[in-house]
Amino acid sequence: MCNCNSLRMTMVTFANGRYTYIHDDHGGPFQAVDSHHIVVQRISTRRFLVYIATLLLLANACNILMLKENYGAVLLWSIVLGFFLAKSLYWKRVLKESVVVMPTLGVQLETHYGSGRIVRRFVPMGKILRSVLNECVTPVTCYWSLAFILRGESELMLVFQELRPPVKMLVPIWKALCAATESKENSYTVTEDSH
Repeated sequence: MCNCNSLRMTMVTFANGRYTYIHDDHGGPFQAVDSHHIVVQRISTRRFLVYIATLLLLANACNILMLKENYGAVLLWSIVLGFFLAKSLYWKRVLKESVVVMPTLGVQLETHYGSGRIVRRFVPMGKILRSVLNECVTPVTCYWSLAFILRGESELMLVFQELRPPVKMLVPIWKALCAATESKENSYTVTEDSH
């Protein structure tokens, strides 16, 4: 019987105040699979703001209770509103985004949310022309993004839809994607030239 834990080695390569980059180095039959994860650090500030907002809503409800006779309905609505506020902030929160490179098949992109929902997108290797690092400039900020130039598409496809990791975390993922697409492209050109 195979012990799957011995086949997988996880290394934390980079970490900063907001993100952690994890590269899964698979051994055994999964050697070709190359997994890269950007994990969001737990931010206690957001949780603190949710609690403060809930307390303010409850304090407002108590203030209204003193002024009106229908205090039960106001208290109930304040509790429900506080619950939905906390739920919306936590459940829509992105916990991590992953890039799983399978050199012969393609690239699977995953987004993991706080609610437990996972959104997966698969891009076949034959559709990827190049992976590029872009510097994105907005009126407010400047950040780096990783994107694919896809065959038959007029727009770039962003690898990380929700997160904006720093460039030092994007470079190893970009290098792995370039190595996977170049090996596929080189084998394609060799077979084309041989005919």
